[in-house]
Amino acid sequence: AVVSTQSTGSSIFLFDLYFANMGYWAHGLLGCFDDFGTCIIAWVVPCAIYGQNAEAVGTSSSCVVGGIVFLIPFVGHCCWMKTRSAIREQHGIAGSFCKDFLTILFCPLCALVQEYQQLQINPGEACGFARA
Repeated sequence: AVVSTQSTGSSIFLFDLYFANMGYWAHGLLGCFDDFGTCIIAWVVPCAIYGQNAEAVGTSSSCVVGGIVFLIPFVGHCCWMKTRSAIREQHGIAGSFCKDFLTILFCPLCALVQEYQQLQINPGEACGFARA
């Protein structure tokens, strides 16, 4: 809720207004089984899901390039952080670099599926798997 008190000034009001307009992930981090097909693909070929996510949000020029970059140690993780951050910004989801880093570090496949599911709300011009 947006609450402003006269004693604290307008900076508190702007802070509250900023976070009042922030959204949430459409699926929880452990909601990867909401879309079992994508979950299986993420377990078998995570680079394919990452490539789709990166292309959809604009951090990669194509699915293939994104998938290849995903396989490069350290570089792939840095690009993944940028992609997750871009998804959060695009959908108005509150978060931080630290939260993104820890999510990718400890629950990488769940994070991939969560990002993919979020992008399906407003699917872009990404290449994708055929869905029935």
